[in-house]
Amino acid sequence: MATKRSVRVEVSHSAITAERAARLYRLVKLLADGPMTRDSILRKLRLNVRTFYRDLGCLRAAGIHLTCHDRRYGLPGPVNNIILRLPFPDPNLSVGEAMTLAKGRTAAHQRLKAQVDRIVGSER
Repeated sequence: MATKRSVRVEVSHSAITAERAARLYRLVKLLADGPMTRDSILRKLRLNVRTFYRDLGCLRAAGIHLTCHDRRYGLPGPVNNIILRLPFPDPNLSVGEAMTLAKGRTAAHQRLKAQVDRIVGSER
């Protein structure tokens, strides 16, 4: 008798397409109304099972672990907090654009500045 193999999907934030980011956002917004069964989610978002589980893997990689009780998937916290943690696709910035955006003072600006510094060094 054959056994099922578990496949672990690892997705980095850089691998997120605009289409997947939009789908993850729609999934989170849908679950903001309350827990739903997998079949209901698949039907409302017009997904297949494989895509659904890949998207769950993307959410997990972003540190968002949906709850599942009585076969209903739900959000692990307030929807606004979860949306802020959703992965965002690569905006295809030029080095100059990234340098401009890295001039701010927020944590996001500092992360971008660190990445720019890794690329261009201290030549700036």
